[in-house]
Amino acid sequence: MLPKRFIDDRRASVVPFFALTFVPLIGLVGAAVDYSRAASARTTIQSAADATALALSQTAVDSTPDEIRTNADTFFKAVLDDPNLVNASATASYTNTNGSTLVVTGSATVKTLFMGLMGFPELAVSASGTAVWGTTRLRIALALDNTGSMSSNGKMTALKNAAKNLLTQLKGAATKDGDVYVSIVPFNKDVNAGSSNHEEAWIDWEEWDAANGTCSKPWYTRKSTCTGNSGTWTPAAHSTWNGCVTDRDQNYDTTNTTPTGGGTLFPAEQLSSCPTSLTALSYDWTALNSKIDAMTPVGNTNITIGLQWGWQSLTQGTPLYAPAEDSNYKYEKIIILLTDGQNTQNRWNNDQYSIDARTRKACDNVKAAGVKIYTVLVMDGNKSLLKSCASDESKYFYLTSAQQIITTFDAIGTNLTRLRLAQ
Repeated sequence: MLPKRFIDDRRASVVPFFALTFVPLIGLVGAAVDYSRAASARTTIQSAADATALALSQTAVDSTPDEIRTNADTFFKAVLDDPNLVNASATASYTNTNGSTLVVTGSATVKTLFMGLMGFPELAVSASGTAVWGTTRLRIALALDNTGSMSSNGKMTALKNAAKNLLTQLKGAATKDGDVYVSIVPFNKDVNAGSSNHEEAWIDWEEWDAANGTCSKPWYTRKSTCTGNSGTWTPAAHSTWNGCVTDRDQNYDTTNTTPTGGGTLFPAEQLSSCPTSLTALSYDWTALNSKIDAMTPVGNTNITIGLQWGWQSLTQGTPLYAPAEDSNYKYEKIIILLTDGQNTQNRWNNDQYSIDARTRKACDNVKAAGVKIYTVLVMDGNKSLLKSCASDESKYFYLTSAQQIITTFDAIGTNLTRLRLAQ
């Protein structure tokens, strides 16, 4: 008990002053407690909004705006596990201008413990979660062995099924046209660049003109023997070219150098076993599937030229004019190289060792340019060559049966789809 003299003392007003300041002091201390609780609640709401955005991103592409908003609200309330939060709700918006973006904004109210004394019985808290995906665009070249050995053991049939399944996966990974481009480069000793290009300046006709034409002395069938025996050689019309090109001069045979003249040009050849013509980068999925169906196994193996033209198809400018790149996106350039045999013939010889050396050089150049290489070796071939050509061991596949082509391409397609849709 306070002494009577203290109570009777009128010189100070400690007790009244303390009484007057007690409520505001409690309010200020309580406000700090309530705001701390609100900050904790915001963290909880942020986690729920992030989880909702991530979950809905899996289906947003195929959902209507109303479905997205309804699903966001339902999912957000389900994952928001905090009894101190009431009046929870969420909204969501989806855009696919440059990639896909889903923004989920969640909100709720927190009942105050102390601030009610100051007229604030609750605090509104909100947070937003964003899922971004599909900002990576894929450009993929399929360099596919079309040599005669692919006709055995069901390999060509399996390859066609596998390639078309892969196209389906890649089409599904594209939110809109241009997100994924694919080129198809069938190869054997040569690559068929398309006979319709016979007037293009990037073709070297010297060897073709010397081997295709007529002599005034009809028993001579080549320019060298014709003119060497006093005959007059008349080259055939270039419109009769079947589209085949052979290796460029070394070292251009292992690069994607723009053809401007001399050894950079692509030598035309009238190869009797000319493979199916290539298809430059495209998202015409019907045409790409038709090209796969048209492939026919014939001729000898030159892995280098398949790889080189696969790279060429990913390159802007002459001769295949890969589409320009949008600065709003990241681009991944990939070559999937499949073969079932040893190198057996190129422009210069039939020596496997020397042809392998050209392939190694091409592989090194492609990887140095930042292009990823998947290699698939089916049943027979140079394992060390194909393994070292791949960008890493996870991208090298050695198959012991034709049917494994299908499962392997499916696995590659899954990896590429994840790369394209990565959040």
